[in-house]
Amino acid sequence: MEFEAGGYKWKLVLYPSGNKSKSVKDHISLYLTLMADTTSLPLGWEVCVVLRFFLLDQNKGKYLIVEDALEKEKCFHEMKLEWGFDEFIHLKQFNDTCNGYLVDDTCVFGAEVFVTKETISSGKGQCFSMITDAHSSKHVWKIENFSKLNAQSYDSEVFEAGGQKWKLILYPKYEDHVCLFLKLEEVTPTSNVRAERTLRILDQVDAKHIFKKSITPFTASSTTWGWRYFVSSSDFYNPVFGYLVQDVCLVEAKVTVYGIPGPM
Repeated sequence: MEFEAGGYKWKLVLYPSGNKSKSVKDHISLYLTLMADTTSLPLGWEVCVVLRFFLLDQNKGKYLIVEDALEKEKCFHEMKLEWGFDEFIHLKQFNDTCNGYLVDDTCVFGAEVFVTKETISSGKGQCFSMITDAHSSKHVWKIENFSKLNAQSYDSEVFEAGGQKWKLILYPKYEDHVCLFLKLEEVTPTSNVRAERTLRILDQVDAKHIFKKSITPFTASSTTWGWRYFVSSSDFYNPVFGYLVQDVCLVEAKVTVYGIPGPM
C-alpha cells in the first residue's frame, strides 16, 4: 500500500521469510521504496530522508522502533530507490507470543519518513562511462589483538582499486555482530563510482571464508556501503569457524570499478 510523505509516494516492502536475493535467513527483511517515475524527475535528483521503522507490540500497545544508528539520513536517487534492513527482526523473536508482534496471525509494520533535503543538478548533466576492461583489486587488512578493541569503529589503511582510493571500516561490537563497510575516500560533488565489492572475513583454518557481495554506486552523499550484521559475534569468536586465530583477524576487500563519471 502506497503512502505520501514530503510530497513523495512511498511503499513498504516486506520479506516475511527474509530477502533470499541477499541470502537472508531466519529474519524478516523490511525496506522503504520511493515510488518515483525517474524519467519525470530532474537530472541528478536526490531525496534525503530521516527514516525509522516500527513494529507494533499488540499486547502493550507500544512500538518497537528500528533505525540505523550509524547513518540516520538516507539518500534516495536514481540508482538507489530502496533503503531498509535485510535483518529487521529475527523470526524467533517475531513469533514469540510474549512480544506481541504477531497476534491472531496479524502484525502491524510502519515507517516514519521525514524529507530533509531535495537536490537536483545544475542542469549541465553528467555522463556515466562504463569500464569494459575493468579488473579486480584485492586488499587484505590484518587486525591484531582483536579481543582488545574497545573503540566503536576502526579504519584500515587507504588502498587503491580501479583508480580510486578506498578504506575498510570495521565495527567490532555492534549489537552482538561484527560490521564491515567499504568507503570511497576521495569524493567530489559529482562523484559517481559504480563498483562491485566483495568483503570477506577469512577462515584461517579451513579456508571456508564468510563473504558478502554487491554492486553499488558510491556518490558524494553515499560514500560508505557495507553490512551491519556481517557476522554474529558468537560465530566470529567460535574457533570452529577460524575467523579469529591467535587473536588475529584477516579482512579482505575485492573491489572492481565498472563505471565512473565522464564528460558530456
